Amino acid sequence: MSELVRDGSGGARGEAGGDPGNDSGSGPGSHSGGARTSLGGGRRGAVDPVKALMHRHRELCERAVDPLEIAAGLEAHGVTDRTAARFRHRDVFSLAEEMYARVARDSEPAPRPAAPEHSGVRADWAVLSLLPGALCAATVAGLRLTEGQPRLAVAAGGTLAVTLGLRAALRRGPLSTTHRTTRGTLAWTCWLIAYALLGDGLLSVGIEGGPDGPWPPATAPVLALALACAPAVWCAHLFTAGARRKLTVSRGLEEFAVSVRPLLLGVFALFLCALGALLALCREAPSESGAYNGPGAGALGALLLLARLLTTRGFTHAPAVVLGAAGAAEVTALTTVFAARLPGCSFVATPVETVADAWGPGAVPALVCGAAALVLLIHATRTLTRASAHAAPGGTP
Repeated sequence: MSELVRDGSGGARGEAGGDPGNDSGSGPGSHSGGARTSLGGGRRGAVDPVKALMHRHRELCERAVDPLEIAAGLEAHGVTDRTAARFRHRDVFSLAEEMYARVARDSEPAPRPAAPEHSGVRADWAVLSLLPGALCAATVAGLRLTEGQPRLAVAAGGTLAVTLGLRAALRRGPLSTTHRTTRGTLAWTCWLIAYALLGDGLLSVGIEGGPDGPWPPATAPVLALALACAPAVWCAHLFTAGARRKLTVSRGLEEFAVSVRPLLLGVFALFLCALGALLALCREAPSESGAYNGPGAGALGALLLLARLLTTRGFTHAPAVVLGAAGAAEVTALTTVFAARLPGCSFVATPVETVADAWGPGAVPALVCGAAALVLLIHATRTLTRASAHAAPGGTP
């Protein structure tokens, strides 16, 4: 960033001399004494580093609808409060206020985009967030009322309906995103959900020497995950709205990060409480003999929420890597159990069998998804507490 400041100062010398009228102004958040000494000195050739910085980030300044967007954009480009001090400002927010004020004075203000329709959009995504859970509940009920070929048809149709309902819920509201999700991320997400439905049963019968026939799916945890889509959307809304409010009152990047971190952890804890209640509720519902893995489903729900929160704000790499690692770990666990049946390979299943003997087959996905969720939570406390992650509604940097 030091090169930026040095280059910007040098580039400003020529501009400042040709436009003395711009040298005397300062933004509402600047230190008037220091800024006037630098920008409004009596010499026509006085250095104007702020003007040079504005030239470097001209597109950011022109499209910004408030100083907060400029502050977030500067932070995304590596400008810190220490860097702002070189421009004779106490923090990035103060520097952004001057840049915004000078853009509004020197040029025609950019047209403000249409304000989002909070009430209409809120009603839309509030209803859509209930759709995956309702469709999944109808599918589970249909599975328990049918047998044979009709049951296969209900399972296939219900899976398609839940998938479409989930897609509709994620295309509107706080969990929607304009950032492209890779096919690998989608594939591993589908695998993790499929494992929650069928994996524990397959691992259990695999350890016992099977499978000798079909094993019952664990529908209750998957139903709880589908129902948890609604609290996930509302928790994301609370986090987004709270972060934007804190962005308007914070006076520094570090202050903003410190204030948002408890908000993120609180919203995450709120979602875990809601998911835990749904898991307990679904456990009491009439079910089949399929294994019930509440901790595993809870860890998976936490992992998926954190991955989606990061993705909606443009941080797509870490979720892709962590989801892929978690899915690969579950694939490896199943593979080692069946590979142990080969001559001389019984040792490869020892770690999985040890964990399953001690805590049951459900401990494998619980440990895998729990560790993955912890990694993403640590990453989220570092990335989602940046001002650049909340530069615009929806988290678009």
